[in-house]
Amino acid sequence: MLSFEEAKARLETAGQSHVLQFWPELSAEESSALLEEISRLQPEELLEHCRAAAGAASRHSSADGRLDARMKPVPPEFIGSVRKSEKETLQLWGDEGLLQISQDRVAVLLLAGGQGTRLGVPYPKGMYSVGLPSGKTLYQIQAERIQKVQELANVKHGSRCTIPWYIMTSEFTLEPTEKFFKDNEYFGLCPSNVVIFEQRMIPAVGFDGKIILEKKGKIAMAPDGNGGLYRALVDNKILEDMQRRGVEYLHVYCVDNILVKMADPVFIGFCVNKGADCGAKVVDKAYPAEPVGVVCRVDGLYQVIEYSEIQPETAELRGPGGELLFSAGNICNHFFTRDFLKDVAEKFESQLKQHVAIKKVPFVDGEGNLVKPTKPNGIKMEKFVFDVFQFSKKFVAFEVLREEEFSPLKNADGVPLDTPTTARRSLLAQHYRWALAAGGIFLDEQDKPIPPKHSMSQNEDPPAICEISPLVSYFGEGLEKLLKQKNLRSPLLLDENEAENLMKTT
Repeated sequence: MLSFEEAKARLETAGQSHVLQFWPELSAEESSALLEEISRLQPEELLEHCRAAAGAASRHSSADGRLDARMKPVPPEFIGSVRKSEKETLQLWGDEGLLQISQDRVAVLLLAGGQGTRLGVPYPKGMYSVGLPSGKTLYQIQAERIQKVQELANVKHGSRCTIPWYIMTSEFTLEPTEKFFKDNEYFGLCPSNVVIFEQRMIPAVGFDGKIILEKKGKIAMAPDGNGGLYRALVDNKILEDMQRRGVEYLHVYCVDNILVKMADPVFIGFCVNKGADCGAKVVDKAYPAEPVGVVCRVDGLYQVIEYSEIQPETAELRGPGGELLFSAGNICNHFFTRDFLKDVAEKFESQLKQHVAIKKVPFVDGEGNLVKPTKPNGIKMEKFVFDVFQFSKKFVAFEVLREEEFSPLKNADGVPLDTPTTARRSLLAQHYRWALAAGGIFLDEQDKPIPPKHSMSQNEDPPAICEISPLVSYFGEGLEKLLKQKNLRSPLLLDENEAENLMKTT
């Protein structure tokens, strides 16, 4: 650890000597913690970070940065689609994906550095339960999907394969995530195959380019965005771990999507079949002004353009068939080869765009009083995981159905979208559709069949409550032998025990 004199010199080099202004008032423990924070900040990087933050903030408020004239949609030949592809083609891609999984060449990587602030909880989102009949959390659902897709690959190829699960956390989420997995015995996964690591934290900066102190002895820090992944892969020697395990392909996703298909064999197989080094799942935008980023080309390079950067008339543009021209909505669900990640980490990470977030950051004033600002006072800089698309030699997009694969959890109940209620409805509606497709018949309290309903709005609960454990079915497969022509009562919790009971009544 740095000495006080070394820390002082480092801060002076970066023009940040005010960080030590309350040093005489700190306890031994507080002094030690502050020196530890400062020791992780390299002088040259710190100086550049503070300059860049102040400069970016001024541009953020004045430049419109319109990209419309330079935008082009992804060419059709680089887009795969669940909706538009033949069943045989999807089967071919799925078989290729299961083959790669069976050979231990596939891993999943979870981006879980964010806190559950907007959800109104003081713990990581992955630990959240949306109120399913089973009470399962997002982490448990995802762990069980990994187990099931491993099993599908093993059965098909007679293998004993492993899908390693890499989980990128932050200073805020590392300890609670590690404890949660240990307390729950890794949800049946082998602990050595769950690799939890931490992304960097970087200082929040005021509009004057000065680091903000959140306490007398603590710098206001924030994760460096999900694009901090590429630096974290190097810092934590994750790429070496992947190489040691023989992993060649990565499925990278965000923690908050309750419908995420872990190591999706169809997506993996499509990308491998196309020889892609980088791929993105997309959904059709629901309407032109929907607040999602768009996957497109800018000056010939693939990018995600945020909805706020596109003028309304561009968002409204239509193709010859009446479809939206820029319809490929980004859902933070990606495919990368390990070689591509290695190239990005070693050659391109420093070129990634810094995105500006203007925030209200609590701080201590010159007298040492804690102030909770009523308007934005600070700059948090972050990188985005998808900003590496531009470095791809062979990029592909894969269109999936929103109702089957995308229902994010971002807000507490009380707003219309992306809440525990909408996430729960999405999953239960999907499982209800699976049960109907398998030939199940739901009965009401009078033992009369409930009229089936195959399509529901986001504000609508399915006619019957049905939750299917991922350990029973990964994506609707294998249910016909359990449910065909069976009378089912709501709520149905189809776990492994119930599946066994249903098999006995066949």
